[in-house]
Amino acid sequence: QVQLVESGGGLVQTGGSLRLSCAASGSIFRINTMSWYRQAPGKQREPVATITSGGTPNYADSVQGRFAISRDNAKNIVYLQMNSLKPDDTAVYYCNAQIKRLAFTPMSDYWGQGTQVTVSS
Repeated sequence: QVQLVESGGGLVQTGGSLRLSCAASGSIFRINTMSWYRQAPGKQREPVATITSGGTPNYADSVQGRFAISRDNAKNIVYLQMNSLKPDDTAVYYCNAQIKRLAFTPMSDYWGQGTQVTVSS
């Protein structure tokens, strides 16, 4: 079993900051790419930021320069530091990880349950 558990969401005013965390636990042999996605009401889930196992980040244009993704490989945690938040950032934020459970099993996608981020104007 593998679990991804997010934390850190909440309500913040425009211009404020939040830090999301996502911890992976369970039977884990290796974690490849870790990512954050978000889904606003009535919209499709979209990628926000991705970080490779080597620490190379990639960002959606809409958050470039405001958000920062990082990871702690020893603890299997990925973070998303969100600064200069806007009402358009309001969404449920989901953690995603590509995880190999055992040496001989394939890499599979795992998702967290989501954490709500609400930015008030």
